[in-house]
This record gives sequence, structure tokens and C-alpha cells, in this order.
Amino acid sequence: MRRLSQIKGTVETWNELEAKCSNLLDIISLVTAEDDHSLDGEIAAGADDIEQHLEALEFQETLGGEYDARNAILAVHAGAGGTESQDWAEMLLRMYLRWAEKHRHQAEVIETSPGDEAGIKSAMVEIKGNHVYGYLKSERGVHRLVRLSPFDADHARHTSFALVEVVPEVESDTDLTINPDDLKIDAFRSSSPGGQHMQKTSSAVRITHLPTGIVATCQSERSQARNKEMAMRVLGARLLELNLEKKAAEQTKLKGEHVSAGWGNQIRSYILHPYKMVKDHRSGYTTSDPFSVLDGDLDELLKAYLKSRLAT
Repeated sequence: MRRLSQIKGTVETWNELEAKCSNLLDIISLVTAEDDHSLDGEIAAGADDIEQHLEALEFQETLGGEYDARNAILAVHAGAGGTESQDWAEMLLRMYLRWAEKHRHQAEVIETSPGDEAGIKSAMVEIKGNHVYGYLKSERGVHRLVRLSPFDADHARHTSFALVEVVPEVESDTDLTINPDDLKIDAFRSSSPGGQHMQKTSSAVRITHLPTGIVATCQSERSQARNKEMAMRVLGARLLELNLEKKAAEQTKLKGEHVSAGWGNQIRSYILHPYKMVKDHRSGYTTSDPFSVLDGDLDELLKAYLKSRLAT
């Protein structure tokens, strides 16, 4: 039903564009026939309107991937650097939660591992909404922060790293079939905050996929059944992403290209000192307002990357 709704919306957009073009051609014919240039302004406005529609339709091509319309599961992991990187990971988590809030997407934190002194070691959040994965897939990779450290008595400049992972949500058995015999399921007591019930009962669930070694854990819910359901969704999403990576690797091999996924390949830098700038190293897009970006204003960065991918 969601796919059908998207197709109907696309058809309606093209029909609307066709009507605008037809109306503009009628006006141009009238001006040409009567040599009356009083409608030149209306023609210019109509042409600008059509151009904007065409640009919007062109951008929609960047969200035409097989899984782009789906919800997404996003994970943030602090890099080496102790408290600095753990604080940076929490800043990134807040950035994505604020982005989801601004777009009225539903966001639920599935799992969080608190930092030693501040911030988080890792966190996982499920974000539901139209084309969420299509937009957020551009966030996969290493994010670098340069700032004056609030945890350093000398206020020295520090560089911190955090890794962001984004996978599409599995929607049906046709996407992926998981053999129950390949799963090891463990229940344990939750270590997350939530009152006596969560910490005195074995409500947390850890699922291990034995053939791949992929582990999915959930302990945010009071119910063991609910935690198991969420962990299975996370596991399915990670297995789906693994299949996508294998397909991409095969295509890359055929093209004769080599792409490293190492930590040295940062995708974006957030500079807060000695100057203020956010730069995406893939698209080349820059902005001098990093605080707005960290508050969830990611749209221009996301669009710039997606358009750069379309150009290639």
C-alpha cells in the first residue's frame, strides 16, 4: 500500500507538471498570435515554476533505490579517544534525533551504552518515516570533530571520531529468510535505567547469528518478547545490509575500483575551532554554521551528497 501511494504521488506530480506546461504553451501562443507582451511576466513566472518542478523530480531520482523508501536503523559508535569521542558520539545521536523531530519522523532509541564519564560508547535508534533510509544512507561513515575540549583543563584542541552505520529496515520475509537453527538467543538482566522490574528480571535479549557472527541486542523494553522482536528486526536489517554490501562489492570488482571502508576515510568534518565549518568530503558541500547542523539541520548536506551520487 505504501508503494502504491508513492507511485500515485509520482503520477500526480507528472500530471500536474504536464498541465502547467500546457497552460504555459497556451499563453505563449496567445502572446505570439496577438503580439501582446503584457503577459511576459506571467510567462517568466510559469517557466520558473516548471523549472522548480523539474529540479524536484530530478532529485527524486536520487531516492529511487530498492530500499530508499523504507525506515532505517541508525547506529553511532564512539571512536578511539575516550571521553572526547564518547561525547562526540552523543552529539551525533542528538543531531539525528533532532533531524527526525524536525521532519516529524518517529524515532525510538533501541539501545544505548553509556560512556565512562560522559557521552555514549554506542547507541542504536530506529527512525520511521517516508524515505528515511534514502536520506540517511548518506550518513554512513566516519564523522570527525575538531574543537576546544570541554574535558581538558588546558582547553586544548582535540580531534574526535565517531562511526555512523545506517541499515534499511526489513519489511517482509521476501527480503530475507532467517533459519531459526542459525540463531543463538540469550536472555539477561537489563543494565539500562528503567526501574526495579527491568533490572531484576531477565528481560534483555541478545541474538547471535551463528553463520555470520552478527549480534543484535535490545534491552530498552520491559517485556522480553518486545525486546526479542526488536532484536530480530535489528538482526534482519544488518543481514540485509550485509547482502547489499556483497552485491556492491561484486559490482565494484567488475568495475575495477577499490573502495576502502577504513576509519581513515572520514566522510565529514565538523570544525568548531579555530574557525567554524562543516565540510562533506564527498560532495564538497560546506557551511559556516556548524551549530545549526548539529541541531539537526542536515537537509542541505544530505541533498548535496545525493545529487553528487546522481551525477556520477
